[in-house]
Amino acid sequence: MNVASTIETNNADLTPYLNGRNFEDAWEQFQEEGYVIFENVLTPEELETQRLALKPWIDADIRGRNNFEGSQSNRIYAMLDKDLVFADLISHPLQLAFAERELGASVLLYASLAINLHPGETPQPWHFDDSHCGLARPREPLSMSTFWSITDTTEDNGATEIIPGSHKWGEEQPDGANSANDFVTGRIDKDGKSTGNHGQAIKAIMPAGSLMIAKGTLWHRGGGNDSDAPRLIVTPQFCKGWCRPLEQQTLAVSPEKVARMPKRVQELLGYNIHLPFMGYVDGMHPAKLLQSGRHAK
Repeated sequence: MNVASTIETNNADLTPYLNGRNFEDAWEQFQEEGYVIFENVLTPEELETQRLALKPWIDADIRGRNNFEGSQSNRIYAMLDKDLVFADLISHPLQLAFAERELGASVLLYASLAINLHPGETPQPWHFDDSHCGLARPREPLSMSTFWSITDTTEDNGATEIIPGSHKWGEEQPDGANSANDFVTGRIDKDGKSTGNHGQAIKAIMPAGSLMIAKGTLWHRGGGNDSDAPRLIVTPQFCKGWCRPLEQQTLAVSPEKVARMPKRVQELLGYNIHLPFMGYVDGMHPAKLLQSGRHAK
């Protein structure tokens, strides 16, 4: 799928979000470096809407369960089941233009979560987001991750750290790469010190309302928060239509709520077909389940 057909599919003009950039130039950077950043994509009003919707879940202050989630972080999962306003962010035309071109028209929502880093949080282990598939590298990515800065992400408050070009690596890993122990519930063994610093790494410093798009094979990690205020991002992630999403969206979001969402968001959640017929329900397109009301029985 070329960019012209992608933009036509989304029926959206991307010019307001590109800040004067040419889409193809941004796409070339994405291919070469594994990431691209667009500043100030969201308006102040859109940002405030997202913050207000997230506030009850942040105020609950449920902290991470292991080294990967972070003991000084809040992670808010199943976002579309919590508030329909998040559908606006997940279906933003700029990130969908990249997702459809990178992963195909049948792209699915791989995961969607908000991450709020409190002061004192330490850097995550290095990781790439489609590592679970177990396929040898180098290879084409199976997923694509986006990072929306809901607050400013700065040098010292936990801006995501990335290693440009690492999406092309083979089996090499940076020091401090994640291991099975980092996902053990109840295991928090960080000592508050930064480990695994990499000489080629950079921090994705972005004003609030900005968007970073990264390949699923790019090595990255959440940074440590050495400031005196939290850092909040929302990270929708996408995968090829034949992949199993990290978060099982058809269970995470109730069908009653899905039925009230825009058609494109329903498709991203899994109410769609990867041609010729992957994803059918009882021999039919899954959208018919929503249209018929059978989900409510």
